[in-house]
Amino acid sequence: MVVLGIDPGSQRCGYGVVARQGSRLARITSGVIIPGKRPMGERLACILEELGRVIARTGVDEVSIESVFAGASPRSALVLGQARGVAMAAAALAHLPIYEYAPSEVKLAFTGSGRADKAQMMRMARALFGATPELSDEADALGLAVCHLAKRAGKAAACAGPGAPRKQVRAPVLRPSRRLPEVR
Repeated sequence: MVVLGIDPGSQRCGYGVVARQGSRLARITSGVIIPGKRPMGERLACILEELGRVIARTGVDEVSIESVFAGASPRSALVLGQARGVAMAAAALAHLPIYEYAPSEVKLAFTGSGRADKAQMMRMARALFGATPELSDEADALGLAVCHLAKRAGKAAACAGPGAPRKQVRAPVLRPSRRLPEVR
């Protein structure tokens, strides 16, 4: 399974593509789309095009995106909503299922703490994948992909078979694997 995690934003949109091979995780590619100082419509179009390119070249199966949270200001929340909409449209155009996760849920799945700060997220990206994200948006996107893969693995384990006691079934541990060459 290959998952694209998206940390939406109109000025910086992080993306991270992670594959699960058995119980191992491998980073395929990750980065940050920075559309520059353009009018809003042009920035959103740039994000849509770039995410479409990432999806096309990586063989993504599912998309994981950060859910809306109450921002500091209504304007910030509106702009974030526009960027989320464009990210969801890129996935929908590719006919990919979209899953949403709260920031605290992602942080908990990725670092073990629902209140992890940006530095912790970046350290975990380095520890798991050897990735050296320059911006926290990239680490957050990788966290979104890992969160989704962990949730999917947990659901698969919970459905282990007829008659299996649910309390005794545990989700498989996801471990990093050897680094795959980055897809460009």
